[in-house]
Order: sequence, then structure tokens, then C-alpha cells
Amino acid sequence: MFDGGQKIASHDCLDVYPKADRASKTSRSAAVHSSHAALLMLTPSPFASRCASSDLALETLLASGLSVSFPRLNTCDAIAITRRIFGIDGTATRFSTEKDDTFRIDASDGARYVLKVSNPGETAEELDLQVAAMRHVAAVAPDLPVPRVLPSKDGRFVVPVASPPEPDRTARLYSYLEGMPLDTLHASAVDHYAIGEVLAQLQRAMAGFRHPHEHRVLAWDVKHLTNLTGLQAHITDPAHRTLIEEAFARFTAIEPALRHCPAQVVHNDFNRSNIVANPGAPNFVSGIIDFGDTVHTAVAIDVATAVMNQFPLDFDANGPHDLFVQARELLRGYLAHAQLGTDELRLIPHLAMARVAARALLTSWRAILFPDNEAYILRFTRPGWEHLRWFMQRDHETVSHALL
Repeated sequence: MFDGGQKIASHDCLDVYPKADRASKTSRSAAVHSSHAALLMLTPSPFASRCASSDLALETLLASGLSVSFPRLNTCDAIAITRRIFGIDGTATRFSTEKDDTFRIDASDGARYVLKVSNPGETAEELDLQVAAMRHVAAVAPDLPVPRVLPSKDGRFVVPVASPPEPDRTARLYSYLEGMPLDTLHASAVDHYAIGEVLAQLQRAMAGFRHPHEHRVLAWDVKHLTNLTGLQAHITDPAHRTLIEEAFARFTAIEPALRHCPAQVVHNDFNRSNIVANPGAPNFVSGIIDFGDTVHTAVAIDVATAVMNQFPLDFDANGPHDLFVQARELLRGYLAHAQLGTDELRLIPHLAMARVAARALLTSWRAILFPDNEAYILRFTRPGWEHLRWFMQRDHETVSHALL
């Protein structure tokens, strides 16, 4: 996907990770409990009266593993894990990620892989959902550029990794997809139509997928936006807090219609960081990565997430700019392969607004929990305030017609 970071050769590292036969439920529970306490300490007392909504928000957040802290593995750790579990030697390069440890592995035979070591708060069910979804897409739509999940030496796809004294974590190995992350490209080099096409094709491939954990509660699924009201405490700017309050009010108005929208298991995170591109090639999109937010939700929410992630980052809500100019091209590509009803098309701009609000809430909170990762966490949050201002300067009907 991209180069950079510290590269370490396998012979410079020691294999310090003993084999673990099963994940420790006790240690994972302790990690979640610790994060639960951290969240409570960060929540000011004026919000104590909102017990019901705060409890729902907390349940949503902890279910997604977003609040669990852990020491980051280094490149030596990555090499040791890859050698022991997958039988591959080489060098490792760290990638910036939201909540786990991810490395590119350059094997000694020239092959490249991606090693992901889970957040200790992620459950076995969540990880199995991700892997099962990726394997399903590879089976039913092999031409889609989705990473292949590779087995360990003993044939497993999710393998426990002991990392004392921290909670047990698991390792997965994926094929590496060559190209450039979309967020490194200038907007003029982006084929928005092609992104829309691939989103529709991915949805079609996932339409028949089922999993016991597909209905999990996920903070990044915006149908749960109102459960995040307690996180307003971490929005320090009064003007920004007002925008969030208005966003909650607008979302509440469209919630009843959202409940009647077609739904299925979707990727749910078609953002700039999760699309690998190859400008100038016949197929612009060369990779769809990170199935960590896979969930059963409204198809319109999945489309809205992709739409929101095409909003211009250099944007002035007071200027003569069209917030949806690039998103419309994405939608045109999408509609070449899939259908959306008029009600869905009217809802998608509001759902895009809801995703901007959810991102502001979750990233502001997580930047406090994880100050060392603040730059990565907040990389898209600041432009989002201008996006929210754009929405609030327009009435409900005007927003509803933004894509019609």
C-alpha cells in the first residue's frame, strides 16, 4: 500500500512470544473493565443525570473495542509472530491504525503480506465476522480486490498470541494489495465514479452473507448515533458542541424512516484510508481493506459513509462550494450497478451528516484516551466541523435534495 516507517530484519529480533492455545477471557475482561473505568473518569458529573443514554453509549463503545488501551507491538514482535505462527521470515514495517497493530511483512522470498494483531478488546466473534466476510467475498466475487485471508501453519485464520503481561491477542495474516492509499492522492487524481462502482459490487457480493455476530452493536454504525450523547462532554468548543446538539436533533427526525430502509451485512467503512488506488490503471481501485466495522445495517448507511468520505477536506462552509460535488460522481458510479429508492436518496445526505457527527464525538473522546495516537485519530475530524456547519446552514428539505 505504501512505504515508510521503521523496517527491522528478522535476524535482529528475538522470538519472545510463547505459543498460546486459547485466548484468555479473564485478561480480556480485565482490559475492558479498566477501559470502562477510564471512560467513567473522563465523563463529567453534569452528565450523570443522563444515566440511560450514558449506559447505552458505554455499551456501544465497549462492544467495539475502541476504549481498550494496550502497549504497541514493535517490528521485532511482528517478525517473531509471523515466523512462529505463519512460518514466514522477513522484515516488518508498521502502519498507522485506529485500534490494533498492523504491519507490512516483506518476506525473504519477495512476497508481501499484512500482519494484523488484534486489539485485546476485540472478541473472537468480532474477528471471526471479519474473516468470514472477507473469505465470503473472495469466494463469490474473486475479481473484487479484497485481501485474501491466509492460514497459519496449523490451518487457522485467527490465532491466539500470548503477549505477557498484557491480555491475549490474536494474529491474522492477509495478502498485500499494491497501490496507494486514497488519502494520499489529490482530489483531482481520484476516480470517484470507480469508487462508487466498487462499493456497489462489494455490497452485491456481501448480500448473501450471514454470520451469528452480524447484528453486533457498533459505535461506528450511525443508526446508534443517539447512544453517543454522553460523549458531548469531550467537545470543548461551545460552537462545536452546538453543532453536535443540532446534529442529534436532525438525526432524531430521520430515525423513523431509517428503520424501514433495506439492510444487509456491509463493509461500513469505505473511507479514504481503506481504499487502495492505482491511478492510471484500468482498475482505479486496487484494494478494499479493513473489514473491522463490518455489520448488518441499512444499505443507505453504507453508501452515506462512502459519500461522507468524499467531502472536500479543504472546505469553507461560508464559501461558494458544493459539499457533494465529488460524492455525486461516486453515487453515479454506484447507481450504475445498484439501485436506491427515492426515500434512501433523501436520507443519505442526513446519514452522511450523522457520520460526520459520530466521527467528531468518537475521535474527540479517543484522542483524550490515547494522546500518543492523537494525530492519526483526529486526521479527518477538524475539516468535519466545517462540513457540519454547511449542513446546519441549510434546512431539512434542502439537505434531503442534495443528491436528487
